[in-house]
Amino acid sequence: MPTPTLNIELERAGEEPLYRQLFTQIRGQIDGGDLPDGARLPASRSLARQLGISRISVVNAYNELRAAGYLSAHAGRGTFVARQREATEIAPPPRSAPAKRQRASAIRELMRRARKPGLIDFSGGAPPGEFFPLRYLQEAINQVFERDGADALAYEAPEGYLPLRRSVRDYVRAIGINCRVDDVLITGGAQQAIDLVLQSLMRPGETLLTANPTYPGIIDIAEARRVHIRGLPIDEDGIRIDALENALDHLRPRLIYVMPSYQNPTGHLMPLHRRRQLARLAAQHRIPVLEDEVYREFRYDGDELPPLKALDESGVVIHTNAFTKVLLPGIRIGYLVADAPYTERLARVKRAADISTPGLNQRAIHLLLERGVLAQQLERNRIELRRRRVAALAAAQRYLPEGCQWRAPGGGLFLWVELPVDGPSADQTFMAAIERDVAFAIGALFFSGDGGRQAMRLNFGIHKPETIEEGFRRIGEAWAAL
Repeated sequence: MPTPTLNIELERAGEEPLYRQLFTQIRGQIDGGDLPDGARLPASRSLARQLGISRISVVNAYNELRAAGYLSAHAGRGTFVARQREATEIAPPPRSAPAKRQRASAIRELMRRARKPGLIDFSGGAPPGEFFPLRYLQEAINQVFERDGADALAYEAPEGYLPLRRSVRDYVRAIGINCRVDDVLITGGAQQAIDLVLQSLMRPGETLLTANPTYPGIIDIAEARRVHIRGLPIDEDGIRIDALENALDHLRPRLIYVMPSYQNPTGHLMPLHRRRQLARLAAQHRIPVLEDEVYREFRYDGDELPPLKALDESGVVIHTNAFTKVLLPGIRIGYLVADAPYTERLARVKRAADISTPGLNQRAIHLLLERGVLAQQLERNRIELRRRRVAALAAAQRYLPEGCQWRAPGGGLFLWVELPVDGPSADQTFMAAIERDVAFAIGALFFSGDGGRQAMRLNFGIHKPETIEEGFRRIGEAWAAL
């Protein structure tokens, strides 16, 4: 069947987003019979050019239509009007959870086996080892032992070392969070913090909402705790509020998980107006929000935005961050900030999980904070990461295939790249890249359902500019060779 002509009229000055206008008009033409079952729609790039809009608006509209059952996509063939459909805003998961887990495990195993000496590896999630303040840490540990002796190795209170909790209170107050010491819980990194929240607030079978794509750690924890995870569509500002409203009405979730600042993997920064919308919506529905801000301190451009917790007037937001990304990943010190009664439940689960976070690590981190090492380290790291970001963007422009899509991140460590839809997949490109001694994170790992086939995440922060240049060149060669 030939590709039909779409009659689309967009109000560019209207309040409704362009992708939503496009969604509504295509859906109307399908419902009205102007677009028959099996009709092939124009490629997203072609329709964007025809309408004079960005391709991401067309992609978002097509994604929504697929999720609602109006369209079906076939790799290598195109996008078609679905032959059988039940129009609904919330679509069932496109793939069974066991099948998704099996594929994610296979991708992880593939990436694990690919590691070898000499590999230029962009797949990790942490900053490079040369950023870590090893000398300051050694001095801090020595001073802790001199000052505290054996007490440094004893159990701490489950809530954490009190002086460190006070330091965290002061730190989050400085970014706008109204916080008391009793609101702070020290954890074994942000990963444990996330797990504690799921254990405290959710039962097996309940639903967690997050962005799609999202941090793979939340997918792993949800599966381990037998929680249903539902990924919602995003745009350049992060998780979409219209999709979130719809999901809250239809899915009865128990928790929302978001990374407002420089999201892993996309690097998106949620603007202030959307943060306010999300906080208001969560308060209206009385749904707790877990805000993960582990990349917040890696800001390169623009003004600092308040965390969701600073905008929270109803006590529904739980804020987590960690010193793992900005100081020392292996020390595993993070924290949660929450209102009662969340803190009481979280502390009980924490006590049952590990009694307490290692006291020596807490005391050493406290000394580093009190001495200003964190502030010094952050400024030094930001300067170098800005330089590496410039190198990554230039190398992407120079070496990645024509038709790739990416946005310059305003912070964080990652460049999220979408390969051309009509070319080799990320999996295929990865296999060819490994032969050239370069690796990246395959996009499918970051989706709770299907998705990410043409996407890859590149940690530009972990390598120096000359290595970034060489690594991106090899990735471009790998794709071209296919």
